[in-house]
Amino acid sequence: MPPRIPAASVPLAGLEAAGWLPRSSVVVPLSRTFSTTECREKMSKNRQRMYDWLKSRHGSSMAEAPSNPNYLGPFKDQPFPLNPLFRSQSVLDESMRDLIWDKVTVRGESLKAVSAEMGVDVRRVAAVVRLKEVEKRWVMDGKKLATPYAKAVMKMLPKTTFREGEENTPHEPVNEIHVHNLTMQQLFVPVSESRHFTREDAASAFHERVLSADVRSPQPQLIEMEKRVLQGTKREASLDQFKEDTQKEEDAVAQKLQQRQLRDFKQRKVVKTDRYQFRFHPINVDDVGRNGRSRKGTGWRYGAPHEDRKRGLVKIPTSVP
Repeated sequence: MPPRIPAASVPLAGLEAAGWLPRSSVVVPLSRTFSTTECREKMSKNRQRMYDWLKSRHGSSMAEAPSNPNYLGPFKDQPFPLNPLFRSQSVLDESMRDLIWDKVTVRGESLKAVSAEMGVDVRRVAAVVRLKEVEKRWVMDGKKLATPYAKAVMKMLPKTTFREGEENTPHEPVNEIHVHNLTMQQLFVPVSESRHFTREDAASAFHERVLSADVRSPQPQLIEMEKRVLQGTKREASLDQFKEDTQKEEDAVAQKLQQRQLRDFKQRKVVKTDRYQFRFHPINVDDVGRNGRSRKGTGWRYGAPHEDRKRGLVKIPTSVP
């Protein structure tokens, strides 16, 4: 039997035009309408509780803190309630930093004297002076400072202020010493009752090269000042002597640095061109030392390889720093 071939399909519009279908039987497509409801923002239960707390009286008072930090923790220096071990440290406010810069650069007081008076570590005093010099140089050059950002950060941190002529709280200890590793051990040293056991004797008991606390102190002049007070000297006179001693020490250090710079300038050979200025220094190959790692050698800071992974070398410290 031969296969059946289907007839060609005729569109409905053609049948209607030919009169084979009534006009009422034409299918009209239906129009559908879609809703335009906005998508609801998903919010968890904890997020909803957070917004409810922010709208409450306590939450609004926390958000509207004027200048001092207002932490969520149970203590004033605990910003995170679930981390009681983290405590926010105080920073120097702007007026205190300006006063430190004024005392050192304008009034000419020594760094150690300012440190002892204001209760700030001498290294922090030097850092404040350097940063203030950079800030004032930027202002003179017309550079824009991030003042709004600094104010926003300062609102989040506790601050230490200082008022001249009043009793102020020290910002930090100024005469602490680093705990040496050799002093962490427990020793039993027999000492006769008639012997006066001093700090020098205690240091030599730990190791022959360990210095005493008086020598390792960052401000030994303060110790000498208190000794003079205990011996009967008035505190005002002892304080004046302390300022004089610290000023002499600072002047000696400044003079030594100036002489070193003058000596380097004399040894330097300068060759000027139209665009550049070349500076030549005399170099001695023996300056690198016996092991080639001396700080006096040339290029000692530019990648001298460590010998930690070499075999057959003594890696145990043989001296006390």
